[in-house]
Amino acid sequence: MIALLAFYLFAFVTVSSAVAVIFARNPVHSVLWLILAFFNAAGLMLLVGAEFIAMLLVIVYVGAVAVLFLFVVMMLDIDFSKLRSGFNRNLPFGLLIALVLLVEIGFAVMARRGAPAMAEAPATNPVPNIEALGAELYSRYLLPFELAGLILLVAMIGAIVLTHRSRGDVRGQNASRQISRRPEDAVKNVDQPVGEGMKL
Repeated sequence: MIALLAFYLFAFVTVSSAVAVIFARNPVHSVLWLILAFFNAAGLMLLVGAEFIAMLLVIVYVGAVAVLFLFVVMMLDIDFSKLRSGFNRNLPFGLLIALVLLVEIGFAVMARRGAPAMAEAPATNPVPNIEALGAELYSRYLLPFELAGLILLVAMIGAIVLTHRSRGDVRGQNASRQISRRPEDAVKNVDQPVGEGMKL
């Protein structure tokens, strides 16, 4: 009974916050509603026993993606009135996409009726799903996992090299030359006569 009430609570708040993401006038409020939707989706994942996906939603999506969205929206000076000006022009295309998504949801509901086994509660497994996922990842899918790590490493090294490349139009800093400079080389005391200009 408590699990059913928790499901309806999480589902209602998730759908409501998703609708608020779309209809919020302030983009910062949209991102905050999105964070609330992610938290409640994580609660739904906990109810079905997928705690790894729930933690991914909280750590990756709330902790990184949504916060990045929030910083980008707050830092960029975007004229949202200009963005909303093309709403009527793009309305037919948006309605077409909404109709396609509605048809897909209808097909999904009919497929669920055709396969009632998918709607049943998942079987209890004595092994936690994080342990099962780790066993599969480091045994059966070890080579693709390591290849993905190498690709990400190459991308990270490439970004660092592109950022720290030497440019001819930028004057670099020589730290050892600055530290070894003596005070008498940096300051010159001059007894300037009255009425004469400064001689360089």
